[in-house]
Amino acid sequence: MKGVRASKGSRSLNQGGTTECGEPSSLVGRKAFLFGGGTMARMIKIFDTTLRDGEQSPGASMNIEEKVMIAKQLARLEVDIIEAGFAYSSPGDFEAVRRIAHEVEGPTICSLARAKPEDIDRAWEALKGGPRIRIHTFLSTSDIHLKYQFRLSREEALKRAVEMVQHARGFVEDVEFSPMDASRSEPSYLYEVLEAVIDAGAGTVNIPDTVGYATAGEFGRLIRGIREHVPNSSKAVISVHCHNDLGLAVANSLAAVLEGAGQVECTINGIGERAGNASLEEIVMGLRVRKDVYDADTRIRTEELSKASRLVSKITGMTVQPNKAIVGANAFAHTSGIHQDGLLKEKSTYEIMRPEAIGLAQSKMVMGKLSGRHAFRQRLEELGYKLSDQEFDHAFERFKRLGDQKKEVFEEDLEVIVSEEIAKIQERIVLKSLYVESGTGTTPTATVEVEIDGRLVKQTGTGDGPVDAAYRTITAITQTKSRLLSYAVKALTGGTDAQGEVSVRLEEDGIAVSGHGADTDIIIASARAYLNALNKLAFRTSKLAESRQKVGLI
Repeated sequence: MKGVRASKGSRSLNQGGTTECGEPSSLVGRKAFLFGGGTMARMIKIFDTTLRDGEQSPGASMNIEEKVMIAKQLARLEVDIIEAGFAYSSPGDFEAVRRIAHEVEGPTICSLARAKPEDIDRAWEALKGGPRIRIHTFLSTSDIHLKYQFRLSREEALKRAVEMVQHARGFVEDVEFSPMDASRSEPSYLYEVLEAVIDAGAGTVNIPDTVGYATAGEFGRLIRGIREHVPNSSKAVISVHCHNDLGLAVANSLAAVLEGAGQVECTINGIGERAGNASLEEIVMGLRVRKDVYDADTRIRTEELSKASRLVSKITGMTVQPNKAIVGANAFAHTSGIHQDGLLKEKSTYEIMRPEAIGLAQSKMVMGKLSGRHAFRQRLEELGYKLSDQEFDHAFERFKRLGDQKKEVFEEDLEVIVSEEIAKIQERIVLKSLYVESGTGTTPTATVEVEIDGRLVKQTGTGDGPVDAAYRTITAITQTKSRLLSYAVKALTGGTDAQGEVSVRLEEDGIAVSGHGADTDIIIASARAYLNALNKLAFRTSKLAESRQKVGLI
């Protein structure tokens, strides 16, 4: 090819990866579930390179069994192509490619190969015998790479690219070629190379933004330029492979789809070289949720996305950040009271996709200091509690105080709040304040103020420890004759800000009762548990006089 020639005729947005009919009924059902029906969109192929480029993340190396395990999950996800590895790079990668090509059914299995005969031969040896296989070869087209890395002239690089595509076609019909660093290549030369490799037999031409340099507008125009200026571009699927160095990998990939790209190369959780690749889950859900914009979709079984994310994270040890789109722990979590209120009234107010669509059971309402009364009441009802207005007001006030102390208030916390607040309506002895002083070389001292039948009583006492000092002081105030049978402490939830729950058992005159208290301060929790048990002892009698006589209240 000499110079740059414009292609004739109108552009076809159905080129490369388009499916007009014959779509599996299972996919139609899933799309109806997600969208409520509608016409079929252009199908974009998903080329997953988690096992090849994803493994290039520092520390993300996988053994053969782990690669096979992930590949089988990718098959359940129904990706179109799995790049299983770089067969020439190591015996382990060779074996992983070989096993995946023979053991994993459904997707096309691909091996990467440099534009060298020995690389392509090794890829073929690993893939041969597999039912659906592809060889993916690459060579740079940017002047900076050709000059400093490969030390090739443009003419030499073009000749090698054509020869290696032809060499690969001698083994397989499905050959993909990537002009590495395409986004920094001179367009006219890039067009020339693409036309030549398509003529040589490349069925897919992949356009990499190798160093994540392009912006969405630039990358979209690059894809448009290829379709307009490479005469035989309609004979190949135009693919894109974007890196995330400027955080634009997904945006650039979607811009390419708008301009007619038919395949996107991506990874689970966006892992990969340096800042990573375009995130598969973000690409897939971006197309699916905004089908009105892209007029495109994928064959991905999105209900498997969350499972795939967790598996890759577990195997690679690369934890997904909580605020990661789609699969992050906070992606379907709602904390703001305003958001929670809207969500409870209508899901679409603050959710643009269903958590069930990616394999999660439901959204998460994070209870904390920002939560409102609506969300608090809803969560209590889910736990089986229906409170009177007075009980609810007491419980909500305590919940808000706890929310100021903890990052998140868990269900166990709520259950303790409710049980204590319901009982508090009937309590005769109520803790008003507690101050404890304890430390090395200091006698533990507790100052306790309680309200007994509406009368405030305050007293200070000492003990062998802070809890013992508090209990001795409460005993002195109430003049109780009860005996402490047991005392136990446990954390309700994880974390250093967890509430501690204290359980005690008291006995007096043959009557044994249990008391419970909880707080982020274990001494306060202990006092609440003790008073809760004392109140139960008092309520075991039918008359106030008998209660005073048995418990010794003053």
